[in-house]
Amino acid sequence: MTTANVLILYFSRTGHTAHMAEQIAIGVEQTANVNAIIRTVPNVSPNHEATEAPIPEQGPPHVSLSDLSQCDGLILGSATRFGNMAGALKHFLDTTGGIWMEGALINKPAGCFTSTGSLHGGQETTLLSMMLPLIHQGMIMVGSPYSDSTLMNTTSGGTPYGPSHWAGAKGEKELSADEKTLCIAFGKRIASIAHIMKNNAIT
Repeated sequence: MTTANVLILYFSRTGHTAHMAEQIAIGVEQTANVNAIIRTVPNVSPNHEATEAPIPEQGPPHVSLSDLSQCDGLILGSATRFGNMAGALKHFLDTTGGIWMEGALINKPAGCFTSTGSLHGGQETTLLSMMLPLIHQGMIMVGSPYSDSTLMNTTSGGTPYGPSHWAGAKGEKELSADEKTLCIAFGKRIASIAHIMKNNAIT
C-alpha cells in the first residue's frame, strides 16, 4: 500500500481554527497509511502583500505551492470574515493558477472547516466560499454525513458542509466535545478516501 498525504491548510488569527486543524489531524493520523501535513498561510496587509516572515517563529510552516500540488487530499480551514474565508487564505489560493493549469488536484478529495464568533455567523457560507476554488481545481468535495449522530445532536458547531466551531463573541469558547468529535471524524473520512483513491489510481 502506498502512503497518502493529506494537507491540512488553514488561516487562524486567535487560535480556534488552528485547534480544529489539530483535531482533524488526529483523525487523519488514525487512518492507516495516511500522513497529516499541517500548514498555514501568512497574514496579508491591506495592499494584499504577505506581511510575515517566510518561516514563522512558532506553529506550522507556511504552505508552499508544492505542498499543495503534491498532496493526495486537502482540508482547508479559515475563520469567518463576513460569511467568507479570510483574505490571507484567499490571497494564497489566488496564486494557484499554475496548479490549475497542470491539473495537479483533479479528482483528489477535499473538505473545509471554519470557526465563527456567533453561532449563526456565516459558518455555512464560509465553507461554501472555500469550496468554490477547489471545485475549479477539479477536486471532489467531501462533507460530514448525518450518519454521524453527533451532527444531528450538536448544540454548538457542526454542519453537513464540514466541521465548524462556535468561538463566542470574545473568543472565549473552547472546542466542545461534539466539535472535536466531528473534526476527528472528518479527518478520518477524507484520509480514507484519499488513501483509496491513490491506491486505486483513480484519475
